Amino acid sequence: MTTPRSSPPVASAAATINDVAKQAGVSIKTVSRVMNNEPGVRPDTRAKVLQVMTALRYRPSQSARSLAGARSFLIGLLYFDPSAAFVSRVQQGATMRCREAGYHLVVESMDNDAHDLGEQVHRMVSTLRPDGMILTPPLCDNPHVLKALHDSGTPTVLVSPARQRKDMPSVRMDDVHAAEEITNLLIGLGHRRIAFIRGAADQAASALREQGFVKAMKAARVEIAPELVIDGDFRFEAGVAATHQLLKLRHRPTAVFASNDDMALGVLAAAQRQGLAIPGDLAIVGFDDSPASSLVWPPLTTMRQPTMAMARTAVDLLIGTPTVEGTPGTRTSSAMQRVLAHELVVRDSTAAPTRPARRAPHA
Repeated sequence: MTTPRSSPPVASAAATINDVAKQAGVSIKTVSRVMNNEPGVRPDTRAKVLQVMTALRYRPSQSARSLAGARSFLIGLLYFDPSAAFVSRVQQGATMRCREAGYHLVVESMDNDAHDLGEQVHRMVSTLRPDGMILTPPLCDNPHVLKALHDSGTPTVLVSPARQRKDMPSVRMDDVHAAEEITNLLIGLGHRRIAFIRGAADQAASALREQGFVKAMKAARVEIAPELVIDGDFRFEAGVAATHQLLKLRHRPTAVFASNDDMALGVLAAAQRQGLAIPGDLAIVGFDDSPASSLVWPPLTTMRQPTMAMARTAVDLLIGTPTVEGTPGTRTSSAMQRVLAHELVVRDSTAAPTRPARRAPHA
């Protein structure tokens, strides 16, 4: 008598977790553990379950995936940032990494000055029950937001915070060192009348970048003229306004360091409207390496901030992947702090000064 062979898995458009468990000869809970990449499953069993899932073209529902670990497979991203380029790249990086890991990203805009901000965050967490939250500046330093997430027990990663916290991991770049590098570029080209446009006062990066600028100028023994340090807010319009103010000076600058690309682009537009040649009459540097920085003419010298990489790392810190030296599905990475590398990008908006500082012809 011939022993019947076991039938190979047959793909079904409506395959369920029950189908996978039955074909693999394991419990539903074991299938859920495999989907959640959790420990406690033998390698050969895991391989068999994954093989059946592939053969059945099984696409797990959120409820099925949550059976073993009570996870939502949602990661939240909160932002309140006047720099659209920064937010866009953080969102892009986090979305791509979440998709790779089988998570969904939920993006919410929050008013950093709202009187009930803490309560808003609490309600959102209670409704969505995310597996983790990513905070961008300035929300990453807002005590009401931090308290709401801490009290709810929501794992949280801070992107570019003002200071590190023992209870929340963070990912950032070295803004001070980066600002030193870009200032030293201008000094090395021969500029001595260097203007600096500050960023938004409520964002930690603003003070850190100014600190780097001051540090480099003092180290090179270059005078920092008070009239050349202008308040800004990371917006294009602030760069335009700052340029109008600078070009009214009897001794205008030969170079401008704007704290982000949006303001640097405002400087570029305003200076060209005044008839200045860039970089002959005025060298300009920005910060971030936003997409627009390479599209304008002349293309902008800037500091490449690893924004997308920071967002991807933030997701990894939340889900506990091996890339942060943790075991998948654990929260052992909660105390980790990451500093990612930056890169100076030299383009055509900078050169040595070609003439002495003078009053702008149409200022």
